[in-house]
Amino acid sequence: MPDLDEVSASATPAVAPGGVGIVVPRDFVHSRPFIFQSGQSLPGFTLRYETYGQLNAARDNAILICHALSGDHHCAGRHSPDDRKSGWWDNLIGPGRAVDTDRFFVLCANCLGGCVGSTGPSSIDPGTGRPYGLSFPFVTLRDMVRAQKLLLDDLGVAALHAVIGGSMGGMQVLQWGIEYPGFVRRLLAMATTAREGTQAIAFNEVGRQAIMQDPAWNHGDYPKEGGPRTGLAIARMMAHITYVSDASMDRKFGRRKKAAAQGEAYTFDVQFEVESYLRHQGQSFINRFDANSYLYITRALDQFDLAQAYGSLEAAFAPVQAETLVVGFTSDWLFPPGQNRTIALALLRCGKRAAYAELDTDLGHDSFLLESEDLYTLVRGFLEREAAGVEFCP
Repeated sequence: MPDLDEVSASATPAVAPGGVGIVVPRDFVHSRPFIFQSGQSLPGFTLRYETYGQLNAARDNAILICHALSGDHHCAGRHSPDDRKSGWWDNLIGPGRAVDTDRFFVLCANCLGGCVGSTGPSSIDPGTGRPYGLSFPFVTLRDMVRAQKLLLDDLGVAALHAVIGGSMGGMQVLQWGIEYPGFVRRLLAMATTAREGTQAIAFNEVGRQAIMQDPAWNHGDYPKEGGPRTGLAIARMMAHITYVSDASMDRKFGRRKKAAAQGEAYTFDVQFEVESYLRHQGQSFINRFDANSYLYITRALDQFDLAQAYGSLEAAFAPVQAETLVVGFTSDWLFPPGQNRTIALALLRCGKRAAYAELDTDLGHDSFLLESEDLYTLVRGFLEREAAGVEFCP
C-alpha cells in the first residue's frame, strides 16, 4: 500500500480558477490472474487513472468517478499548460466545485476493456506478443467494478464517500452498491438504467455492424494505426445522435448550409452544418478510440440487466447500504426519465434510503455532462449535506 503522501493529488496548482490544474495520469498494474464473470481470465491487467485532491488520514474521503462509453480516466484538469481541452467533467470537479477537491480525494480510472491506457483488446497479449483482438475475454460492468476495487485497495482507500457516474458510469454506480455494500456510503447515478433497453441494444448493434462490415476490421485483427476507421466513425456518428435531442440539434444547426454549399442542390458532398458536425465527431473519435473496445463495451452494456441477473430489481438492490440519488433528464431519450425513476422506486420498495430528481432540460442524454447550476446544486447537496447539517431534498 502506498504511503499517504503518495496517494494525493496528481494535479498541480490550478491553470484556471476553480480547476484542478495540470494532471499526470498513473497506471495501476495488477500482476495476478484476474477471472472475468465469463470464466475467462487474464494473467494481469493495467488500469490508467487520475486523482485530484488529498486522501485524508482515515482514508475514507474518496469519491470514485465512473465514465461513460466514450469517456476515459481524464475527467478533470489538463495534461499540459498548452492543452486546450480539459477533462470531460471538469465543470463539476475542482476546488469549490460541486465535487470539491478541497474536501474529497477524487479519482477516475479508464475501464477494463478500454483503450486509453487500460488493458483491453488492443493491449499486447504477453503469450503471443500481439494484440489480444477478439481473444480478449468478454467483459461485463461487474468485471469493470471489480477491477476498480483492486485499484482502490492498492491505493489504501478504506471507504468511498461516494461513487458518481452517468450513463454507463451510472450502471457501474449501481453495481458498486450491490457488489461492495459496506464500502461505499453514497451512490449518485445519472442518466442511466437498470437494464439496457431494446432500442439502446438496437443502436449498439448498428454501430457494431458498421465496424464489423468494414473490410479493414479483418475479424478484429488489424494494426494499431489501422483498422476499420470508416466503420468506427459511422458508429460514433450514429451513437452521437442518440446523446443529443432534436431541440438541441435544431438550435445549434437548424437547416443551415455550409457556405460552400449555398445554392447547390443534389450532391452527396457535405451541405448542411449538421452533416459536417457529425463527420467531425466521427473523425475525432477514431483518433482516440479502438474499434474492438467499442465492440466489447457496447456488448457489456447490452448484457447489463440487474433484474435478470439477480431475479428482480428488489433482489438486486437487497444488499445496498448506501444512500442513493438517481437523476433523470426530461429530454433524455436514450435512457429516459422513467428508467431512472424505476431504479429509485425499486430501492425504496426495498426500504433503502433513495431519492429521485428530474431536471428539465432540452439537451438530451448528454445533459449530465453539460453546464447546469441545478445539477451542481443537487450534487453538492447530496455529497455535503451531513457537514452542512441540513436535510437533502431533491
